[in-house]
Amino acid sequence: MSRANKNTRTATAKKTASNASKARGGGRTAGDQAKAKRTKPRGRKEAPLGTLPILYMLSPQKFMSPFDCNMAVDSGFKVVLPYDNVAVGDVAGLVQDAIFSRPPGARTGVFIGGKDVTLALDMMKAARAAMVPSFEVSVFADPGGSFTTAAAMVACVERVLNQNYGRGLKGLRVTVFGAMGVVGFSSAVVAALEGAKVRIVAHDTLEPLEELARLAKEQFGAELEPVAGQTDTLKSTLLAVSDVVLTAGPAGVNILPRLLLSRAPGVLVAADVNAVSPFGIEGMDLFMNGVPLPGCSTLGVGALAIGDVKYKTQAGLFRRMIASKEPLDLDFRHAFELAREIVTEQAANKRAPKAAAAKPRKAKTRRPRGRAAETVALTAA
Repeated sequence: MSRANKNTRTATAKKTASNASKARGGGRTAGDQAKAKRTKPRGRKEAPLGTLPILYMLSPQKFMSPFDCNMAVDSGFKVVLPYDNVAVGDVAGLVQDAIFSRPPGARTGVFIGGKDVTLALDMMKAARAAMVPSFEVSVFADPGGSFTTAAAMVACVERVLNQNYGRGLKGLRVTVFGAMGVVGFSSAVVAALEGAKVRIVAHDTLEPLEELARLAKEQFGAELEPVAGQTDTLKSTLLAVSDVVLTAGPAGVNILPRLLLSRAPGVLVAADVNAVSPFGIEGMDLFMNGVPLPGCSTLGVGALAIGDVKYKTQAGLFRRMIASKEPLDLDFRHAFELAREIVTEQAANKRAPKAAAAKPRKAKTRRPRGRAAETVALTAA
């Protein structure tokens, strides 16, 4: 093939390729090509060191409760790091690794879980002892949710007493069933610190409760009286000398039959944290919040009414950890303080709509329009 023929075929091929490119939207100018260039990705803006809220969750059990993990995240912690099977001797090393890897003033928190009140408070002390000035962070203990649940239960009972009898717990006789559990024991201590005369009921032998009473006295200055309550006859005797009853037994276990309460007219308020039927108090409704139990005059407080306040209390304490500029040590006393604020606010909000509805509405005067206005004007003339 001659050179001329080759040049002709090459030119024809280039022209055909150019036409095909235009048909597909090609033939871009230099400006179009510049716009089509991939822009350089922006670098992600990093948060200043120490501003990200991080929570280290320590549990002496084989796992940290998902409930507590969810609560922490939903309350504002961006990073939650659970540690399981933690012994008291492990706490100092974990806490120091957590605080020294972040600058002073960093939003770091330590949460203590588990199912043992005494062990949780010991771990809390170990965490605080491991810190040094400028690197101190907040610590919150709530083993098994007991501190916030107990605080919510006692605060709800106190509100019902205030609303219906114009008084608090001080001087009242409080009987706690299920005090061997973390919620029952914690609620007994909270009630005692509020000035109540508290009995903790034994469902088996008295010795374990006597040890708990000694612990309550030594650690918190709370007076608890262990008493026997293994039979319905003993329970009936206790109810006859009780003003308030708290039940915190195992889920699905009835502790007080309806008949026993019906024979104890002196019981003003009864509260139960058992949300699984059969409930701890027969006839209790989960949402009951200061209305009489069936067949008696005792005012009931159910598990979900208590649970609503417990949820808000735990969330509120987590938020305090994040917001506080000073290190906090949060236990059942701070939980009760916040729970009391929550139920007081709820009571105020409940009264507000009623007050607004009772307020007489002032009739509005309307200016006459159109022909009606003309008629008024002519009459006046």
